[in-house]
Amino acid sequence: MTALKSVEGPVGTRILGLGHYRPANVITNADLIARGVDTDDEWIKSRVGIAERRWCDDDETVVDMAEMAASKALANSGVDLAEVDLVIVASCTMPTPVPAAAPQLATRLGIAAPGAYDVNSGCSGFVYAFNAATAAVQTGQARNALVVASERFSGWIDMADRSTCIILGDGAGAAVVGPSETIGIGPVVWGSDGAQHDTVAIDVSTRFFRQEGQAVYRWATSQMAPIALEACRRAGVAPRDLAAFVPHQANLRIIDAIARRLDAPDVIVAKDIVTSGNTSAATIPLALSRMVEHGEIPSGAPVLILGFGSGLSYAAQVVLAP
Repeated sequence: MTALKSVEGPVGTRILGLGHYRPANVITNADLIARGVDTDDEWIKSRVGIAERRWCDDDETVVDMAEMAASKALANSGVDLAEVDLVIVASCTMPTPVPAAAPQLATRLGIAAPGAYDVNSGCSGFVYAFNAATAAVQTGQARNALVVASERFSGWIDMADRSTCIILGDGAGAAVVGPSETIGIGPVVWGSDGAQHDTVAIDVSTRFFRQEGQAVYRWATSQMAPIALEACRRAGVAPRDLAAFVPHQANLRIIDAIARRLDAPDVIVAKDIVTSGNTSAATIPLALSRMVEHGEIPSGAPVLILGFGSGLSYAAQVVLAP
């Protein structure tokens, strides 16, 4: 049997730069009520913790937002475009299954002929795409990789369904992954529960987002804390030594419930959902980028990220802030 030559990769990988984008249109709870949604500000804040969310202009697309976030991440990374060999976009809200967002994005950014593809794993999509990019860099298949999560839920909202229209927002987040002599991205802990795949979905007949909120709440609050703790264990980081916990921004009550079970009261917990809403795959990189930009997380500090949602799929790991 002929043996193939292996490719030797770097010892480790790390995040070189982050970027994010939120549309200019701020939609407050009062705005939703003015649009005829049968709700009130107190009900929304008590149920999901959201005060406002961002929605795109009519002509603003998933790729437009991805470009804004990616441009910022690339600038922050200092990586030359010629050194980017892979572009991955995580999204579940592209208007059509084909064409993918990643090749379009790469061309807009001026990245010449990279590998480019999309990942659709819903709310855990960024972490899945991030790990595909990490593996490519670590094995020498790419020198540097750009990972972007971009979601435009304002095009899939049923304004008559107050359980979902109050939650969803638009936005994008991006990360540049590159080689490192030390390990800056810890082992991933991931899995799925396909028996509950239909609890979060976009209805093909109506093109509206639907979810069974109580079922998702029970699953997330009972099952995700052990996953988060296992990611810390595999990375060799005690939860109390984390600088921040950045979970998927699904619902403030879910975030608080998982955070309490980490038993790390001094760790900063991302609560971007209050002003950004639930942007599915984009919530983690969007929140993480904003926290780093605002100086809430120092460079090199350990951060626990945890994606969970539609599928039902999940993925968690510890990373070092750029």
